Amino acid sequence: MSTESMSKRPAFLDNLGKVYFLYTLGFLAFFAIMAVFERLGGSAQAIGIGFLLFTIGIYAVIGWLSRTAEVDAYYVAGREVPALYNGMATAADWMSGASFVALAGGVYFGGYPYLGYIVGWTGGYVLVNSLMAPYLRKFGCYTVPDFIGTRYGGNTARLMAVIILVAASFTYVTAQINATGTIAAQTLGVPFEVGVWLGLLGIFICSMLGGMRGVTWTQVAQYIVLIIAYLVPIIWMSNKQGFGIIPHFSYGEGVFRIAELQAQYGLNPPAQPIAGLSVLTTPQNTPGDVMNSWKMVSLAICMMAGTASLPHILMRYFTTPSVRSARRSVGWSLLFIFLLYFSAPALATLTKLQLLDPNLATSIIGKPFADVANLEWIKHWASVGMLAVQDQNADGILQLNEFFMRPDIVVLATPEIAGLPFVISGLVAAGGLAAAMSTADGLLLAIANALSHDLYYKIIDPSASTKRRLTVARILLLFIGAAGALVASLKLTGILGAVAWAFDFACSGLFFPLVLGIWWKRANTAGAIAGMVGGFVSGSLYLYLVFNKIMDPWWGIDDIRFGIIGMAVSVVAMVVVSLMTKEPSKEVQAMVDEVRVPSGKTILSSGH
Repeated sequence: MSTESMSKRPAFLDNLGKVYFLYTLGFLAFFAIMAVFERLGGSAQAIGIGFLLFTIGIYAVIGWLSRTAEVDAYYVAGREVPALYNGMATAADWMSGASFVALAGGVYFGGYPYLGYIVGWTGGYVLVNSLMAPYLRKFGCYTVPDFIGTRYGGNTARLMAVIILVAASFTYVTAQINATGTIAAQTLGVPFEVGVWLGLLGIFICSMLGGMRGVTWTQVAQYIVLIIAYLVPIIWMSNKQGFGIIPHFSYGEGVFRIAELQAQYGLNPPAQPIAGLSVLTTPQNTPGDVMNSWKMVSLAICMMAGTASLPHILMRYFTTPSVRSARRSVGWSLLFIFLLYFSAPALATLTKLQLLDPNLATSIIGKPFADVANLEWIKHWASVGMLAVQDQNADGILQLNEFFMRPDIVVLATPEIAGLPFVISGLVAAGGLAAAMSTADGLLLAIANALSHDLYYKIIDPSASTKRRLTVARILLLFIGAAGALVASLKLTGILGAVAWAFDFACSGLFFPLVLGIWWKRANTAGAIAGMVGGFVSGSLYLYLVFNKIMDPWWGIDDIRFGIIGMAVSVVAMVVVSLMTKEPSKEVQAMVDEVRVPSGKTILSSGH
């Protein structure tokens, strides 16, 4: 029986708590079975494969039960998702491969400036709650370009919004497929290029048949897996290192200890850098000079504005029953997201101590090179091209600048670095896969829905039947996913870098057209088009020039902060052009007034 028939009965929604409680117990029971299997001699690879097959199998069942042929159910989950569960689904949608797999690695290698990601991604939900989500829900649209097209009128504005959405979401989805490839490679022992395609198959399972309905209920299940998988290693390591079972308020001593050890070992650049792998070369654990502080602030601004502009996140608030539920679900989202973001710096600190502190049995810096090179976890990650140790000065001792690691694997490798049981590694791999899959599902759906609804249905074939619209959406999903896997396999940038680009693309072109579309009645079609084109083109051009080293960054605004340039151009262009051209009609201005009323009927009808 499909969830479509179940969801029409109040009993299904009333029993959501019981359903997911039993699911959580089942997952913990499976974890216990895998622990017993390890004690009986089970191999690490068998445990990892078991976790991946079990969790993907559960997601596949949910996706199958959620299959639907209704437009409302496919695009916005029938607008029946309670605030609490929409908050969990949004958190899973948000907890991408960047958050789960790469964020702690960024803090590990980059230090203080990378806290801008945490501040920006968390603080961005304040903007979502105060400026966007309730009002877009009141509008009643299916997609973000749907709002742009209806608010400003005409196909040109809608088409520009689709282009920016595709650019931002496609960049983002390649990062998620990159993360699934990394996890599949280390778990199955296959090359990264093969892993990305295996990861893509898992992603398709959740989103093909059920659309937003299937993705929503799968994402709730995925959040439960990923948060358990993220917190267990932190609690375990913290307890072993003497910081207690809740290290979030006590690991500061560890930061000072790391600074002492780095000074003791020396932080010199490696003699022979290795492409794709990083070595810690300069301590950046304090704000330091003005430029370091500006880098953090500017990164946080881009991530906050990008959060409030990303279509796959804003789409989640179209699924709630009411405007009030949309606002409440933002609060729940922030709570569930906070649990992970508050933990990422602790994980980076504890993992670094495991490698550096000679008082811990797992430390490797300063140890005989031959002993380190023969460690199982070193050989494992080196075999899939994620790690390397090279005795570059031939002294037989591993120096800090002779240990190379891909930042994206810090979280995945932590259980092995800390000497934790194999079952914890399998749990972390399952959590990372859940994070990457949940976000990739949301992104692919955002792209396919925008192309099928806003481009195909609204512009190309307004008379298309429901069946044809959903068929087009599913075909597009396949092609976009395959293109994303192809780009991810090229390893053009790391996971965190690709995600930053996606946020910058989104805020460059969409932030001010969305905000001013809700809060400034004078904003008109010409202004919106000027803002989208000017912001997106100027930001993209700046990225191209800086990334290819054709020009030096202005004021420290490098390739992961180009949204600062795009947003500045966008707001100026939009305001100036709007004031120079005819104001919107009285009907449009009345519609904008109505959008800001937190009650009453939605602006657009269900079948628009």
